[in-house]
Amino acid sequence: MYSSLTQPTSEQNSDQSNSGTWMGITRAGKVAVLTNYRESTSDAAIGQQSRGAIVNSWLTRSKGDGGADADATKTYVEEMVASPTARSVGGFSLVCGYVNEPLAIVSNRSSTMDQITWIAEKKGQTKGLSNTVFDDRSWPKILDGERLVGEALKKHVEEGEGEKELIERLLDVLNTNSLPELKGDATAEDYLPYFRQSIFIPLIGTRDKTGSKFPAAAAEILEPGSTPSVCAEGHSNGVALDPAIVKEANPGNDVIDQSYLHGPYGTQKQTIILVTKEGRVRYFERTLYDQEAKAVPIGHGDRSFEFQVAR
Repeated sequence: MYSSLTQPTSEQNSDQSNSGTWMGITRAGKVAVLTNYRESTSDAAIGQQSRGAIVNSWLTRSKGDGGADADATKTYVEEMVASPTARSVGGFSLVCGYVNEPLAIVSNRSSTMDQITWIAEKKGQTKGLSNTVFDDRSWPKILDGERLVGEALKKHVEEGEGEKELIERLLDVLNTNSLPELKGDATAEDYLPYFRQSIFIPLIGTRDKTGSKFPAAAAEILEPGSTPSVCAEGHSNGVALDPAIVKEANPGNDVIDQSYLHGPYGTQKQTIILVTKEGRVRYFERTLYDQEAKAVPIGHGDRSFEFQVAR
């Protein structure tokens, strides 16, 4: 496992205790993405335990647990649904499985396997997930993300472009800003009801008198994946960690940090993961703002990693 000094920083928050993470992909081809729910109370959002280790519980699961790839995913999901631990944390949706295989979407609000959704069962699918249940189609950013990713892939194929051009097209999707502009000195708290509308969140607020920074490491601290994690034929966007090649998340505490509503807030990082049908993974991350909430010139904060899935 590489250290955070040499590998990409990602969205982190209080749920990343015990070296947890919101998203990861391993050399064995395991992939997992977790988004939390926008809960009505702080207690519901936090729960009794951290969600930080949920993703790692799949990524680090023994190869022998569950047999074949599809069976291993199903076995894990069955255990997740029945797990008392999953019900002691705040609400979340977890996407998990193996690249180029069907992926399961399981929620700790599910009570039976009948409530588990399977995606990527066929080619040409584009699915969005944000900080609500998977079948909630009321969030404009999810619908926009699915549509725009689909259009980007279509144009990419029609133009016969390479990987670099595809990444640029997907970055354009991630830069889609449909957030209404509020008058006066509106804070992130004022904008909170509107975050579900926009894929990109421009920088809101400034450093206050205490010199506040981006809390923990990223914008959207209580909304990991608030830019929809859109999967389309092996392509996805969202923040990624790989316990095999990327970084160990920093430990934290299960205390909601409301400071993100009062200091600078916005999309700090953009990440694209591409997976070919042959199993080659390309991880691309762009940093827009540093920890001091200072703009990073486009391209100066870019990082790119590649590896081959060993399966």
